[in-house]
Amino acid sequence: MTENHPELQQPDHGPKHKKDLTRRKVVVAGAGAAVAVGAAGTLAASGAFASEKSTAASASSTSTAAEACYRLTSETTEGPYYIDADKIRRDITEDKEGIPLTLQLKVIDSETCKPVANAAVDIWHCDALGIYSGYESLSTGGGGGGAPTDAPSGTPTDAPSGTPSGTPTGEPPSGAPSGGTGGGGHEEPTDDERYLRGTWKTDKHGQVTFRTIFPGWYRGRTVHIHTKVHVDGTWTDAGYEGGHTCHTGQFFFDEESVLASAEVEPYSTSTTERTTLTEDTIYDQSGTTGGLLKLKYNKKNIAKGVIGSITMGVDPDTTNDGTSL
Repeated sequence: MTENHPELQQPDHGPKHKKDLTRRKVVVAGAGAAVAVGAAGTLAASGAFASEKSTAASASSTSTAAEACYRLTSETTEGPYYIDADKIRRDITEDKEGIPLTLQLKVIDSETCKPVANAAVDIWHCDALGIYSGYESLSTGGGGGGAPTDAPSGTPTDAPSGTPSGTPTGEPPSGAPSGGTGGGGHEEPTDDERYLRGTWKTDKHGQVTFRTIFPGWYRGRTVHIHTKVHVDGTWTDAGYEGGHTCHTGQFFFDEESVLASAEVEPYSTSTTERTTLTEDTIYDQSGTTGGLLKLKYNKKNIAKGVIGSITMGVDPDTTNDGTSL
């Protein structure tokens, strides 16, 4: 794939997961999906996101020769709902309702501070009500029953004693990470939906920008976005081939922003108990190093949109696929 043809499309070959990242191949799909926002308090993409030039300029302005080297960004579990680079696109919203989120990422070598260019960055996350595309039947009512095994050991005293039928229950216990640290079992996709998933390459400054929505929550986990960084592969007309995964992590949101989002539809319609940032068993409480995003939004009206940014310090020479933590 080249920068000149980001809209190139190929037929959907159905869900497929490849564990061998040395032979990984991604399929190019449309990048122009628009946000269809119908709920109160949410906006259409055309009015919510800054232009590509604006976001790029903003990201570039924060990069200086004096930028300090970052410690290695924390590695986390891949989780059971990863689908190997299924959509090559920057706008991953499709028709999902929610608060517009512009995610500005930068990837640098944690030892040299140099940007990591031409890397393939994956992001994926649940929708405003805690549902993962590709796994809708697993991340809604039932879901194997009970709390996921990566959930906190105790149930908050102010949480409902039971989860209402049909509400998100989070990652199923079958094959899920044990105690929040295991990398256990990938689940095979149960449907062909691929909203809120996408892959794009970093530019010469190590930067990449995604357009999505503010994630919701599900039982047992705080609000988060999953990510992977792949390096040493080759970008072709078909997508991205070869290479290895040097980083598997998650991005997190501070409590103030999550509480603000919970006042906006459709988030406000969720009856699912919520795990706070300090209660989460995956987030290591280390701030930016642990994946905590820097957020910008109108504190009086978060529905207008949020800009989240972070620099990831990675070791391009190592392999961290998040399946053996």
